[in-house]
Amino acid sequence: MNKKQTKKGTIARLLSLLFGFYPVLLPVVIALIITTAAVGAMPSLFMNRVIDLIDGALRNGTPYAEVAPAIIQVVLVLVCLYAVSLTASFFQNRLMAVITQGFLYKLRKKMFDGMQSLPIRYFDTHKSGDIMSYYTNDIDTLRQMVSQSFPQLLISAVTLLTVFSIMVYFCLWLALLVVVGVILMTVLARKVGGGSAKYFVRQQAAIGKTEGFVQEMMNGQKVVKVFCHEKESIADFDAINDALYEDSRRAHRYANILMPLLNNIGNIIYALVAIVGGILLVTGARNVSLSGMAISIAVIVPFLNMTKQFSGNVSQVSQQINSIVMAMAGAGRIFALLDEKPETDEGYVTLVNAREENGVLVETAERTGIYAWKHPHREEGTVTYTRLQGDVRLFDVDFGYTPEKTVLHNVDVYAKPGQKVAFVGATGAGKTTITNLINRFYDIADGKIRYDGININKIKKADLRRSLGIVLQETNLFTGTVLDNIRYGRLDATREECIAAAHLAGADDFITRLPEGYETVLRQNGANLSQGQRQLIAIARAAVAAPPVMILDEATSSIDTRTEALVQRGMDNLMKGRTVFVIAHRLSTVRNSNVIMVLEKGHIIERGDHESLLAEKGKYYQLYTGAFELE
Repeated sequence: MNKKQTKKGTIARLLSLLFGFYPVLLPVVIALIITTAAVGAMPSLFMNRVIDLIDGALRNGTPYAEVAPAIIQVVLVLVCLYAVSLTASFFQNRLMAVITQGFLYKLRKKMFDGMQSLPIRYFDTHKSGDIMSYYTNDIDTLRQMVSQSFPQLLISAVTLLTVFSIMVYFCLWLALLVVVGVILMTVLARKVGGGSAKYFVRQQAAIGKTEGFVQEMMNGQKVVKVFCHEKESIADFDAINDALYEDSRRAHRYANILMPLLNNIGNIIYALVAIVGGILLVTGARNVSLSGMAISIAVIVPFLNMTKQFSGNVSQVSQQINSIVMAMAGAGRIFALLDEKPETDEGYVTLVNAREENGVLVETAERTGIYAWKHPHREEGTVTYTRLQGDVRLFDVDFGYTPEKTVLHNVDVYAKPGQKVAFVGATGAGKTTITNLINRFYDIADGKIRYDGININKIKKADLRRSLGIVLQETNLFTGTVLDNIRYGRLDATREECIAAAHLAGADDFITRLPEGYETVLRQNGANLSQGQRQLIAIARAAVAAPPVMILDEATSSIDTRTEALVQRGMDNLMKGRTVFVIAHRLSTVRNSNVIMVLEKGHIIERGDHESLLAEKGKYYQLYTGAFELE
């Protein structure tokens, strides 16, 4: 698909969205715009009539009192038309504001809703600042186009068509002279506008890159200052900012040339029309119009006015080119986000509340603390219920984040219900990758993963993840109260259940000492809390969900040794009766694991409990005794 087809497709898609969102209101606004524009193009006809009446009175010696009623009648009709135009313009502006803001509101919602369905891979490969730019800078370019450029283009198009028709009616030769000038203006506008278009597109991408870099630096200010990296950060920003400046300069250089050029060509056309019109007037030329009337002062004066109006509207159209080009660049980026393939989910096995009746699991609406996998068998037309126990097994799993680089090789993991399975190894060995596969943030390349005997590809992702509690090394807290952040683990949890979860995690002690206790509002990812306190809240959030399987990815790595001892007791309570996957660099936290797996370059090289692995005196022994460092 070439660039022209792409632009046409983008414009068509924007119009389709606008008409789709406002199928009735938008045609009404278009009708009001056409009315306003058409009335605005008609004064020349009335001017022609008034001048003709006055000129006729002068030539024939008719008293002004006799022609005054006719002039007043023309003026009254013009006033009535202007009243209609004013009313149409008033409602058009009000409705256009509703359409513009409503369109942006619905588009942002469509973008955000679509973003929630994107796979983790998308966010791993795109900077958050660049994604934010879609919602701010790119959306703003569409606001300008919808609220200003589209209406102005329609007004100019209707005005040009109306004025040109009147011009041809008055004087064909003068109209052709204006058309020649307008063709020259159009060629220049296309050439200059085309030169700026590519730079406006590059400018939009550069703005997104700049905003992404700024956000990255804001989030990493502590690291920047700790390593005295301020000068290097400034140099990196200057390079990105210079690229943005260069693209913007080139884009606006062409744009700023365009208007003076068009205005001067319009002035030249005006002067030529005056000269040619004067010649026709002096020579008394006839048959130069569709009406067959002779050229007179009643034709020349309105024609000059229409010439100014015509060239002015051509300039208005050209002026909107820059806004439209920027909006097309922004729309292209937004549509690229909307067109990203959502996370696929072919699962049909769901997680339901259940109770036992005569030793048989029965689905129930109320929360019983017992969960079951509801497995419909389509061919037989039957449904079976399997109790959720937390039996997770991986068979010969291969995986790579990119097809050309495999990071896991023939991985086998057997986690029986209630077992604690630990993964240890150097950074990049594949520990976190295994847990990413269990919750299906990524799908395996080869092998199988079974959950309670069910292939996880058959389980709906939302139900699969609902059965898993995850505490990550990087803690994310949301703007809201401490209670809200704990309840994030299960939205229907009561206040008492949230507090009990905080007790379990060992977080209640410090929470009650906060200014507002559980009602203390957290902002900026809990910036007013220590790293350890933030992690304790994250652990409480997982605890309130009470999932049968827990994944603890370096859950205590950010907590000091004293706090870790407090947390560990809570974690031990939390892990009772649950299948737990633990990733830890502190090997003291995995000693009581049922199974410890040592990974190296995507391979499981050792497995066993703490004592048996020490007895083997292999890699785990080296790690534990300090003979070999994890990092």
